[in-house]
Amino acid sequence: MKKFLMIAAATAITQFAAAQVQFGVKGGLNITSFVGESSYNVESKAGLHVGGLARIAVTDAFRIQPEIVFSTQGARTEREIDGYKIRYATNFINVPVMVQYHFPQRFYAETGPQLGFLVSAKQKYDGDAHDFSDDAKKVDFSWGFGLGFHLLPELGINARYNLGISRLDEDGDSKLHQSVFQLGVLYLFNAK
Repeated sequence: MKKFLMIAAATAITQFAAAQVQFGVKGGLNITSFVGESSYNVESKAGLHVGGLARIAVTDAFRIQPEIVFSTQGARTEREIDGYKIRYATNFINVPVMVQYHFPQRFYAETGPQLGFLVSAKQKYDGDAHDFSDDAKKVDFSWGFGLGFHLLPELGINARYNLGISRLDEDGDSKLHQSVFQLGVLYLFNAK
């Protein structure tokens, strides 16, 4: 009897946990730039993001969504070196944790913190790439704000803006921060 109760309890816990957590993938377009006091002559740059997520139900309306996302970021500048425009290309592994409110009409709003871990940082002009990883901050902190809509229970679209709070440079006096607008799709594997 004890063995039966243990198996029944384990099965119930597993089914409850599976119903409360959804796993999925996401990806899409980034429009990134640098903002702040030193952001004169800076233009946006297109990139992409791709990664995985878990959506944890707290209540019927509230969810917590941690993610791990590879993101290409950076900016372009009007400033020229030897007649060439400069492009800054940075790659990050971002870990946002979004708190979401889901409306009955399949819309949701979200906000939350994000830590970004620098993978690479290159300055490109005249067909050459110059690494500036040593001068860039290795961890970036930002805050995200977003909206989403589920076309189907498993398929959704979303838009998110990540406002950089950390400065980009490690030791310098440049007052630049990341600015990242994301437009993407997500797919949930075990949506109900």
